[in-house]
Amino acid sequence: MKINKEGYKIICISGAVCAFIWWLMYHLMLEDAETMLLVVSSAVLLFFWFFIVAFFREPRRVRIHDADLVFSPCDGRVVVTEVVKEDEYLKEEMLQISIFMSITNVHMNWVPVGGIVEYFKYHPGRFLVAWHPKSSTENERTTTVVKMPTGEKVLFRQIAGLIARRIVSYMKVGQPVDQNSVCGFIKFGSRVDVLIPKASELLVEIGDPVVGSQTPIARLPKKNK
Repeated sequence: MKINKEGYKIICISGAVCAFIWWLMYHLMLEDAETMLLVVSSAVLLFFWFFIVAFFREPRRVRIHDADLVFSPCDGRVVVTEVVKEDEYLKEEMLQISIFMSITNVHMNWVPVGGIVEYFKYHPGRFLVAWHPKSSTENERTTTVVKMPTGEKVLFRQIAGLIARRIVSYMKVGQPVDQNSVCGFIKFGSRVDVLIPKASELLVEIGDPVVGSQTPIARLPKKNK
């Protein structure tokens, strides 16, 4: 299993903490009567550490290219599909698709369309639960706009949640990006919003599970090709 580089530090620190706790328990539970408690505690610590390691797993996935489609930027479940007024940069009505990632999902993020990064901004903010309606505008987040070769613009946001306190983005203004290339990582439970042209054809519904870089979530309007 390949581990994402964003997890190296946390995995090492958590491993050291678990080892220290186990060492303390070992020296406090030398009596035979407490042997079973030591075994159970050791198993819990080991499970916890393996969970941290698994959280930062980096799956191998086929890179798909289709300029007509918008792909899911993350693993998770669709929680919002609605038309909204985008006020930060594009200043127009857009179709928003929001995907919630639980702590068991892969937390790598991918670029939903290919093109040039036209806009990027990091926003400090709150840590509301990721499915809260106001999390898109009030939580800590990043906003990225990719301009496609056709002239279409797609905006996506990485949004921190109640547990997620660290958003990593590799996006820079002027940077060319390939569709379904890695764009960042969100540590622990969180959400990603994708805002696309309002006339796009929606390919998912609320509650649908999606796989990052593999599941098409919308088809762009044909008239704008």
